[in-house]
Amino acid sequence: MTNLWLAPQRGNHAIEAVLTIPGSKSVTNRALILAALSNSPSVLRRPLHSRDSALMIAGLKALGVSIETATNGDLTITPGQLFGPASIDVGNAGTVMRFLPPVAAMAKGIIHFDGDARSYERPLGPVIKALEALGVSIEHGGRYSLPITINANGQLRGGTVEVDATLSSQFISALLLVAPATKEGITVRHIGSSLPSLPHIEMTISMLREKGVEVLVGENEWTVKPAIMAGADSVIEPDLSNAAPFMGAAMLCGGTVIIRDWPRVTTQPGDELRKIFTAMGALVEFRGNDLAITGDQIHGIDIDLHDVGELTPSIAALCLFADSASYLRGIAHLRTHETDRLAALATEINNLGGEVLEEPSALRIIPRALHAGTFHTYDDHRLATAGAMIGLRVPGIEVENIETTRKTLPDFPGAWADLLSGVR
Repeated sequence: MTNLWLAPQRGNHAIEAVLTIPGSKSVTNRALILAALSNSPSVLRRPLHSRDSALMIAGLKALGVSIETATNGDLTITPGQLFGPASIDVGNAGTVMRFLPPVAAMAKGIIHFDGDARSYERPLGPVIKALEALGVSIEHGGRYSLPITINANGQLRGGTVEVDATLSSQFISALLLVAPATKEGITVRHIGSSLPSLPHIEMTISMLREKGVEVLVGENEWTVKPAIMAGADSVIEPDLSNAAPFMGAAMLCGGTVIIRDWPRVTTQPGDELRKIFTAMGALVEFRGNDLAITGDQIHGIDIDLHDVGELTPSIAALCLFADSASYLRGIAHLRTHETDRLAALATEINNLGGEVLEEPSALRIIPRALHAGTFHTYDDHRLATAGAMIGLRVPGIEVENIETTRKTLPDFPGAWADLLSGVR
């Protein structure tokens, strides 16, 4: 076995650290799309620089958008005429594979999309079908998945489309983000049985409204009116979901971890960590502009994570060391993320001596003594950080391919070392 990272073991030695979390991936990639569709340049301050955001930037550049990076990491986005031919690599980034095809549909020319092997398995059909319903010509060989080729004619009229977003709220956001730049606007009707990660749709709506766009919200229906969006100078919030393993470290080891600049008001799903970790036994409190989490106990939890599924791996890691069993529910949609996260968590934890019972849409976690071993990540960044969390309490945990965390964190191993050294 190669490419293994020995997770630092901390035991019950308390942690005292103050950390800055990089910018939100979800906000950064939405802001990039909106800036590219505006009528004047925009500046994004403190954006995330990771594999996912780099893929988004490269994709927009391939379509003719000028994006310059300052020495401090700020981005200046200058809109331009969208055109092909272009070839876009989406990697395994959900926001890139789902947000960029509607943008490409407004270009003129042939735009080809491809990605990592896992991207072929991730659902894209609802976006493809919606664009086809709006008159876009797309070659997909009947698979309704990557790779695809869009033959774009330089405009997207808009209209009303029905979308089954049961597997991902990104299908809805992808269409809402481009709607202001269409001639008629877009109305999206969700026709699926459930809708995961609703806060991410609310994030999209909030960002559109900040740009002066009119958004009407009904029962499983969203209408975005056409609008001319002006460029803006904005600051990207820290990625609150990425704070989960660092906050969880205080609960696993004791002590206090302070996250700088936690927003008081936000649409990020990661803000639910304040309530969830409080329910699990932590003291969570604002200290000025920062958020402090202090831990010395972990309680089991029975919780529906349907709207905040991305937090599941970190919460599951904490549940392994709780004083009672846990039940994490409403997370069937995680089976179509970077990997099948339910199966992966159950397999890897059980291989370490744990007891995780996998259900179609839930995980039951019974705390058991764990032993050393390899924690496979399946090229999933949140599996990797969960493995690091387990390693704090269990010696000899080797995390496979820790570099997959670059998807949303530019240097997780370095940040983890800073956490354990008490960086302020």
